[in-house]
Amino acid sequence: MPALAEIIDALPLPALVVEAGEQLVAANAAALRLLPPGSLGRPLALALRAADLLDGVAETMAGGPARELRLRLVKDGAEHIYLVTLAGLGQGAARQVLCTFRDTSAEEAAEAMRRDFVANVSHELRTPLTALTGFIETLQGPARDDPGARERFLSIMAREAGRMNRLVRDLLQLSRVEAEERVRPRDPVDLAAVLASVRSTLRPVAEGLGATVRIDAPAGAIPVPGDHDQLVQVFSNLMENALKYGTAGQEVRVTVTREPSFRGPAVRVAVADRGEGIDPVHLPRLTERFYRVDSHRSREKGGTGLGLAIVKHIVARHRGWLKIDSVKGEGSTFTVILPVA
Repeated sequence: MPALAEIIDALPLPALVVEAGEQLVAANAAALRLLPPGSLGRPLALALRAADLLDGVAETMAGGPARELRLRLVKDGAEHIYLVTLAGLGQGAARQVLCTFRDTSAEEAAEAMRRDFVANVSHELRTPLTALTGFIETLQGPARDDPGARERFLSIMAREAGRMNRLVRDLLQLSRVEAEERVRPRDPVDLAAVLASVRSTLRPVAEGLGATVRIDAPAGAIPVPGDHDQLVQVFSNLMENALKYGTAGQEVRVTVTREPSFRGPAVRVAVADRGEGIDPVHLPRLTERFYRVDSHRSREKGGTGLGLAIVKHIVARHRGWLKIDSVKGEGSTFTVILPVA
């Protein structure tokens, strides 16, 4: 019959065995990576300072049933969450406790993201729905025969309904992009034509703000493998943001260069504005769903808080990179790097 050490070495999860006196008598390689060096043969309390675990081991050692408990451990500066299963081995003075550790950090992070996502969507929809409900009740009651109020309220209702429509559209788009992210698009797309088309589409927005969009790019076509519609969405989002959040009358500059990368030849597209800039504390979180630097200003300008999240996923699907640089008071530059093969 295999020895206890051989059995736990065969387990896929970190596993250790504690005997009477809570001495750590065996551990597989995965478990040893969780423990300080030299833990074997020493009391478990010196290896893992976790009161719940020690209490659970003591109760199981005393004849209690198998149990599970949740344990937080910090390893290499990162916090991990484990579901620890405790099971008794043997009887009486020879009784031991087998502890197995299953890392549930990724599962808990995904669940937290799901909860946050549902909460954020609910919050984003609640405000326009509340406004619509309130105005409908007013139009059905006190303002029924007030033409001025009716026109004013209908205008606000149309704006709020448009806001919900944009949110639903962006949620559907984000869902589609995430579903396709593992499949890299391979159709040839002329990036120069995409940028020119986006500039033309945004011309009314630019003119309304007294701004211009300038494209500095090599002459001729700039072919990249990609999804035409998704690339249009990426650069529409970046150019429109640069126009809306830049200063009035500014020039948004789009610079295209060919350059090498560690994966081979690539094309760099930098969209730069001369706006207020973004505090560095916000930069790492800008591509998170519903993250806004200025929530009120973003909503006023029709933002859903999902645009940069969609951009990030589209760029990732194209096996590219998104880089954000900003200097407070000087402006921001959003750079997309796309491989050409």
